[in-house]
Amino acid sequence: MGPEVSGIAAAPALVSIAPMRRRHLRAIMAIEQQVYPTPWTQSLFLSELGMPASRAYLVAKVGRGVVGYGGIMWAPDEAHVTTIAVDPRWQRRHVATRLLMALVREAIGRNFTAVTLEVRVSARGAQDLYRRFGMTPEGARKDYYARPVEDAVVMWVREIDTPEYSELLAGLERRVAAAEGAG
Repeated sequence: MGPEVSGIAAAPALVSIAPMRRRHLRAIMAIEQQVYPTPWTQSLFLSELGMPASRAYLVAKVGRGVVGYGGIMWAPDEAHVTTIAVDPRWQRRHVATRLLMALVREAIGRNFTAVTLEVRVSARGAQDLYRRFGMTPEGARKDYYARPVEDAVVMWVREIDTPEYSELLAGLERRVAAAEGAG
């Protein structure tokens, strides 16, 4: 049996992805405080949610409990992942993979051909996740993060609109389904 969410034990296979709503913000802020040294504020999330034409934000849920979230913004030439986070009790259970898959599919659905993001140099696990999505390091931003001050690796994946990339996503989906079936 998987970790508990709101006192209810749940299996990872019960994770669903849904649009982020205001009602999710209390749970999102609790996760934000746990995983980021400089967390976003509730007002920043509200601002982001107020721009649906240029943003998409999703939550990962188990039952009614939020176990993760992610966001993406639409720039002129690329989709840019703004945030992705998973409750520490649910990390390493494919929640971030599901979120990133949904965000990338959203970008493909809006006819974007590239996705980019920044990630802390020290966040090796996150970088490994992004590499599984075909992202490669293409630059750095000096002192991008505060508390602690740290550089960001800029990662990109291009040609997400190709049959080859569709097969990569399908392979990731099969691996998540197989891992959950074994769990």
